[in-house]
Amino acid sequence: MKRGSDGEQRANGDEQPVIPLCASCDRCRARKTRCDGQRPCGNCATKYMKKHKISSIEGIDLKEFECVYSPAKRRGPVPGRNAQSRKVNGTNKQDAINVNALDPASSQTSTLMQRHAGLGRGQYEDSDIAQLLLQRQGLGLGPVALGGLTSADQAILAGGEGMIGDAAGDASSQLKQLNYLQQLGSLGGSKQIPEIPAEKDFNTDQAQLPSIAVEKEIAREDKAPDTVTAHLALLGTDSIMGNRLRALYHLSIDELFKLPPIQTEILHSSNGLNSKSHTSALAAAQFAEVALGATVHNEVPLSLELSNATVYCLCECIKEPVKPDYVFEVIRSIFLLGCFYMFRGDIVRYFKYRQACIKYISKFEAVEGLEALLAGMAYLDAWQYMIHNANERKLPNIGVACEAGDYATASMFSCTPHGIATDPKNRMWIQGPPPIYMNQEAIFHARALDALSFAIRSCCDNANGRFAVMSKEAAIDSSEEIAQEIPEESIFTETKKGLIECEADLCSRSMVASSFKLLREHEISTGSMKQHNQGHHLIISAMDAFLDDGEEDHGFTDNQVQSLINVCNIAIENPLLLYHAGPTYHMVSNAAILLCHLMNGMHAMNSSTSNGTSREMEAVVFEEVLDTFLSVRKLLHVHRRKLPSKLRCHSIPRPSLKGPTKGEAFVDLNETILCGCRGCQGFVLMACSPCVAAERARSASQKREIEELRELDTVDAEWNDYQYDDEALLNALSDIMPS
Repeated sequence: MKRGSDGEQRANGDEQPVIPLCASCDRCRARKTRCDGQRPCGNCATKYMKKHKISSIEGIDLKEFECVYSPAKRRGPVPGRNAQSRKVNGTNKQDAINVNALDPASSQTSTLMQRHAGLGRGQYEDSDIAQLLLQRQGLGLGPVALGGLTSADQAILAGGEGMIGDAAGDASSQLKQLNYLQQLGSLGGSKQIPEIPAEKDFNTDQAQLPSIAVEKEIAREDKAPDTVTAHLALLGTDSIMGNRLRALYHLSIDELFKLPPIQTEILHSSNGLNSKSHTSALAAAQFAEVALGATVHNEVPLSLELSNATVYCLCECIKEPVKPDYVFEVIRSIFLLGCFYMFRGDIVRYFKYRQACIKYISKFEAVEGLEALLAGMAYLDAWQYMIHNANERKLPNIGVACEAGDYATASMFSCTPHGIATDPKNRMWIQGPPPIYMNQEAIFHARALDALSFAIRSCCDNANGRFAVMSKEAAIDSSEEIAQEIPEESIFTETKKGLIECEADLCSRSMVASSFKLLREHEISTGSMKQHNQGHHLIISAMDAFLDDGEEDHGFTDNQVQSLINVCNIAIENPLLLYHAGPTYHMVSNAAILLCHLMNGMHAMNSSTSNGTSREMEAVVFEEVLDTFLSVRKLLHVHRRKLPSKLRCHSIPRPSLKGPTKGEAFVDLNETILCGCRGCQGFVLMACSPCVAAERARSASQKREIEELRELDTVDAEWNDYQYDDEALLNALSDIMPS
């Protein structure tokens, strides 16, 4: 029985032509996922049920699933005269290209092929050819039996004409040898070649791999997924694509975190690896970096495959106790995986990996680099703090990743990484007084970043309090609804309590000023320039502008206007900074919103009485602000479309192209799709009455729900297709113990 073109089984005696079909449907083949071959297949059926929100596919026409099996393409040589010609010549087109590309000016190759034309396939197999090559490389296995070859052939193999070279030839000459011997093996010869150990196989160009040690350690014994072995070359320092992805990561996410570099000198040295567990730890860290680099460059399929490779390497890593030298690489990999899932909008997995990272840190007293990582975690937590409006009730229920004994029972505040990880307040996000900032032994840039994170959390608490008051004054919702939407614990948080205890030292203005001083000390101590810390300067300038009260008559001070323009200019010159794993993107969006208020105010004052010099100065400032706003708005609009709806900030409207009439705003902020964070909403609604602000906040919430539903309908199933089962990893990380 054979499968016909219509997918049915046909008898052997049927005269109709039999067209074999592919084993996988077109959708699974395009996504490179496993297909069960059913009609419809499991993947197509799952996609249909998820799209139409049904639990069964009984009674549904097969055409509705769009599960199509295309005719299988014929593989192998094409029958006909050309194939016969290739068979007689004993070579194929690709081999001929390899030979000609290696030495197009050599006449010995063509002369030898003509001499042996018509002899047919000999007894030299590919493995025998490789063995012959290894013996010619001086591995101490004795001379090569070259009987049956002419003296000219032996001369070419011996390197007399420069075709192969001596035993100390480079990788290029080895590749030339192998291609030539493959040609020779297809032409003739009858001598048997002694066997050599299989582990001495140097049949691969080493320049295309990170190192032979990494290749053997990761992919030799275990059956690693194709997505792991296919991307091993990206870990090499000579990989152009790998270096590009790492550069994207360092210019975006790590530009702010400044984590210690990975020990690549150990990863790429054959004698520096102690076990496969340690090799996997280093490889996992590098895979996590290039995965985030692919995310920044919006290469979604590649980033998903690289994240799967990170999960696989971590699974291999934790099978054995990790030595202290490699502990930070494991913690780094787990943390960067959490960052990856954050950018994907998978908040549940982010918190799972975050808790696994916190528990792993709690098992060790002192590991170099943890202060910088915890400062980055605090900044990333501040983003979640904003998105969820400091309301722990809205956090996903991911279970208790750490036992009660893992947390410190005492209420004493600790600034060490171990104390931070064992503090019960930091179970879901870091809050309370800034622990890294208060640690005098921590590095300067980590202390500066932690101070900024604390200032952001304080501003969120203040915004929740203001919106609670506005909701009560507007009387749109009942007291119970207001208490449910803005609970008391989201106003008087642990951060608020820490601020009340030391308000003079921990107020937002003091934190921003201290952060700037610490950043200057970091630049002086390391000899770095301001251009190397643009992310820190952007955040400091934004917070400085946001905390400025302005002037009563003009609304904005000169210092505030300069800070807002500086923030937008830094983002325009360095658009990768928007991919900071934190609220940097929201800060730039709010700076653009304040520029809208500034332009609306200047446009409204245009009709006021003023002398000519003042009008000219205002026109120059207005043009500068308008140019900056148009550029940063386009940048933010492009970046916003790449983010999942949960992470998006405002959708900023464009200015009126026709020019607003008298009494109308130059930029109508009523058309803004508000961010879900109340702290961000306050920038748009700063000129509205409490009643209008509460009504617009409710309307914005409904628009976001529609946007999320639209995103669910349009987002493809690529995430499920590429998803690696990492539940085993998360379970293993929850039970891991220090070596």
